Amino acid sequence: MEALRWLNGPPSGERVDGTPSQKRDAELLDAYSQAVVGVVDSVELAVVAVEGADHRGGEPHGLGSGFFVTPDGYLLTNDHVVEHTGKSAIVTSSDGRRIEARVIGTDPATDLAVLRANASGLPFVEIGDSQALRPGQLAVAIGNPLGFQSTVSAGVISAIGRGLRARNGRLIDNVIQHTAPLNPGNSGGPLLDSAARMVGVNTAIIAVAQGIGFAVPSETAVWVLSELLAHGRVRRVTLGISGSTEPLPKPVARRLGLKTPSGVRVRDVASDGLGARAGLRKHDVIVAVGEQPTPHVDALHRHLGSNNVGTTLEIKLLRDGRVVTQTIEPQW
Repeated sequence: MEALRWLNGPPSGERVDGTPSQKRDAELLDAYSQAVVGVVDSVELAVVAVEGADHRGGEPHGLGSGFFVTPDGYLLTNDHVVEHTGKSAIVTSSDGRRIEARVIGTDPATDLAVLRANASGLPFVEIGDSQALRPGQLAVAIGNPLGFQSTVSAGVISAIGRGLRARNGRLIDNVIQHTAPLNPGNSGGPLLDSAARMVGVNTAIIAVAQGIGFAVPSETAVWVLSELLAHGRVRRVTLGISGSTEPLPKPVARRLGLKTPSGVRVRDVASDGLGARAGLRKHDVIVAVGEQPTPHVDALHRHLGSNNVGTTLEIKLLRDGRVVTQTIEPQW
């Protein structure tokens, strides 16, 4: 009877303060807001708009985002943000400060670029650990979508370990998917955790992805940053071949004890390339680098990283119905 009495509203004179779950939701919402505000307060001045200057007329062109990672002016952004800026750019902070910057280096394969602003004592974003991310945790994006400076969006980490195709066709590994909406102009801005640490560099190169965010992980960004600062380019082992993914006949794969149902068919070999020196031939099918299977071209790229420089690599391939091992030692 008590339950029926409440169907028509609370008894006269009784007050409803909300159920325990409603109170908890309100508390969580307030905590969520405080967390986002805290992140923005910590890094807002370190996030900048990136523009290229038209030296003929002095007018800025192009617009994207970036953020300082050191107090002496080094900043990260996307390669496609600075693609048409030449060697110089102008960065503008949320307090209106405009600083000239130069492009240190770019890496189209990861859609990342490093610039250095002509200033010191700058606020910067601490770099976090993208490998520690878990789906469901808070994600905050700051950037300049459509030219609206210092815009904040927030959501959660949706998934980790995604693959995203760069504009040059190479696969970017371990991309972070999140629900902080991105639009053109957000490109190059930071994706941040609740401690205001950068865990990814946002990229908005998928035109239909508004409402879904993608970010290159901080692990990749740190590697690219170190390569560009040390060498001016990202060093990668290149075999000097062209290839395509090709399925292996199941009886052949089973007879030879191969761990993968497909491999990379060598279509052509450059005469002066590392592959030619290692003895690779046209029509070979590469099935592994060391103990790592290469079921497709992206896997072959992945296993030929710069960390293999100066070390001996074994390329396992299928040739004339048998498995052959060729040894290469990448050098720069």
